[in-house]
Amino acid sequence: MATRDIFNRPLQDLRISVTDRCNFRCVYCMPKEIFGSDYPFLSRRELLTFEEITRLTRIFADLGVRKLRITGGEPLVRKDLPDLIEMLAGIDGIDDITLTTNASLLPRHAQDLVNAGLNRVTVSLDAIHDDVFKAINDVDYPVQPVLDGIEAAAQAGLNPVKVNMVVKRGMNEGQIVPMAEHFRHTPHILRYIEFMDVGNSNGWRLDEVVTAAQIRDALNATWPIEPLDPNYTGEVASRYRYRDGAGEIGIISSVSEPFCSTCTRARLASQGQLFTCLFGSQGFDLRTPLRDETVSDGDLAEIVQGVWHKRRDRYSEQRTSETAPLQYKVEMSHIGG
Repeated sequence: MATRDIFNRPLQDLRISVTDRCNFRCVYCMPKEIFGSDYPFLSRRELLTFEEITRLTRIFADLGVRKLRITGGEPLVRKDLPDLIEMLAGIDGIDDITLTTNASLLPRHAQDLVNAGLNRVTVSLDAIHDDVFKAINDVDYPVQPVLDGIEAAAQAGLNPVKVNMVVKRGMNEGQIVPMAEHFRHTPHILRYIEFMDVGNSNGWRLDEVVTAAQIRDALNATWPIEPLDPNYTGEVASRYRYRDGAGEIGIISSVSEPFCSTCTRARLASQGQLFTCLFGSQGFDLRTPLRDETVSDGDLAEIVQGVWHKRRDRYSEQRTSETAPLQYKVEMSHIGG
């Protein structure tokens, strides 16, 4: 029986950040002016070890978690990540392990990740044209190596690859149709994500959000689309297919069409804080009791249950253009997407 929060939402998904570091400096996530060469990233000793992550995940599995998503920062900059995947894949009750990555390091790791037990991969790609993509990642990184990473994942058996595109007005809304054109007639699933006010460093404004309805209209005007039923309750992306049979897309509408009521996700930050919402301001320290030899697995389970039982997060449903920039929120690079 899954642990449930105050609104009867079960704890079923755990997103695990393994590092706060990234080799990109995407302007909506880790802008250079904040995350520069002198930024104080977490030290090795501050990060949870693979053994600590595995112990906590086993406890979460006992409380109802069935799906894991490995995130960062960029998770593949964490050394020996396939070793962690193998450890997590051996936990009873875990049915699905997914990795979110910018794919820059995927060609060298894809097969090892699959061999270790990775089930799926999601690749972040916000433009198909080099000039736009380089301006977004701000490290002059071209599109083709990302496409190579997607192909490497597919060749290793991670099909279909999900490709996530954050859409921000004034940044890349002109890429909505070109991205669709590239991924039509492929097995991969392109998913558009409304620009969200995660963290406080991206300067989020409501007028920079390209809404799900506007994305649907842009696609429908070029290739008619029709809705699909969700794969499961609580799926974050609304699913669509092209009427001409060219494949499937998804739209994640956290701003204009919130889905708080079906959210089943907990987030474990790389330094061991538990967050019950992507837009959370206050994490719950699990690293300290985890490293206390007098604290048992049962004690840790009680701590997690206590946090989840009291959970009442509904940030996206309550957000307004006035309140969103005022609330302190943990940065995306600490807890992933």
